[in-house]
Amino acid sequence: MTKVTSIVVGAGLAGLSAAYSLARDSIDVLVVERGDYPGAKNITGGRMYFLPIRSLFPELWDEAPWERHIVREVLTGVSKCSSLSIEFSNQKYNNKPYHSFTILGSRFNKWFAQKVAEKGARVINKYKVDDLILDNGKVKGIVVGGAQIEADVVIAADGTMSQIAEKAGLRGKREPQDFALGVKEVIALSPQTIEGRFRLKADEGIAQLFVGSLTKGMLGAGFLYTNRDCISLGLVLGIKDLTDCHLNVMPYELLEEFKLRPEIVPLINGGESVEYSAHVLSESGIKGMPKLFGDGILVAGDAAGMAMNMGLTVRGMEFAIASGALAAEAVRMAKKQNDFSAGALSKYQDLLKESFVWKDLNTFRHAPDVLANPRLFGEYPQLACTMMEKLMTVGEEPKKKLSTTISKELRSRLALSLLRDSFRFWRM
Repeated sequence: MTKVTSIVVGAGLAGLSAAYSLARDSIDVLVVERGDYPGAKNITGGRMYFLPIRSLFPELWDEAPWERHIVREVLTGVSKCSSLSIEFSNQKYNNKPYHSFTILGSRFNKWFAQKVAEKGARVINKYKVDDLILDNGKVKGIVVGGAQIEADVVIAADGTMSQIAEKAGLRGKREPQDFALGVKEVIALSPQTIEGRFRLKADEGIAQLFVGSLTKGMLGAGFLYTNRDCISLGLVLGIKDLTDCHLNVMPYELLEEFKLRPEIVPLINGGESVEYSAHVLSESGIKGMPKLFGDGILVAGDAAGMAMNMGLTVRGMEFAIASGALAAEAVRMAKKQNDFSAGALSKYQDLLKESFVWKDLNTFRHAPDVLANPRLFGEYPQLACTMMEKLMTVGEEPKKKLSTTISKELRSRLALSLLRDSFRFWRM
């Protein structure tokens, strides 16, 4: 029976971060990935906030395959036949070190895995971990391809629906409201076309969020990110709302409708669809995190529910990289003591609590409850569009004062709800 010091299950950002950290310190590590290659099953087409993690692997970032650094943020509220956009740009975002980047998981993870292998880690692809080796509740390794591989410690980095954490007894039952479904299409366009349509220079990018009628009242939003030679366009939809919805509409149908909106058509015109994918995301924040450590096991990244929807921004990738590095640090400390018990590995949680990961997740712990309000995705975007229509339209009748138009609209529709929801918002 083969024996290694550490096994990482999953070659996503958390797993690769852990493996790179361990291999860099000459700790024996095996990475097991079920995809054809790291990134093959990763549908990430979003953004990474760089500043929180820039100090972790400074030797890597200058050569990382970033797509574009974000220089503009656009928030768009949509109704059935209108839209209202707020655009924010900041010259600071164009100065190094850049604030955030768009990335494509298939490109980024493949590159990261190469760096892990160069440090001496073994990365095996096309293998699914079937089970854990357990001895009186203690994790002693994995079962993969009918073979047993023993290890002092296993790091579960196998994604949102982590079967490894479940098999280890670290995660209990979760509810549909704890998850969202992301559906995404990658549309190829030349760099020159992207830069012309979005008013960008080379390497510059934008991130755009859409809320309103495109999700038909369900919790969720649309997104658009510019990459080097393609656009990531998609929707994130609350799974509970999807399952409860009386509309009997499929996510791919909503995405097709989204692509036909007049705000989107000129941006993707002439593009070629080169990828279509769907993925389950964690939406419960810190409240939905499993136990992070046990005898011979740690849980990192999406497998630990380390994702956060803040409404205006969605975070997770920098949490994954940081948690992987901290898991590796806990393994280093355990190896020094030759003690891989739950007590020794609990240092991982202590390290997390000292980091931006835990602090940010805790600060925004009420975000899932606030964002569960359906008015945020239906009535408020509609109200904003209707109000702008009345303010901007000049008709046959004499025009009323702007203040009269605004106050009438607010009083007649959502005054009490706005007040109540404003108090809830301050919890974030």
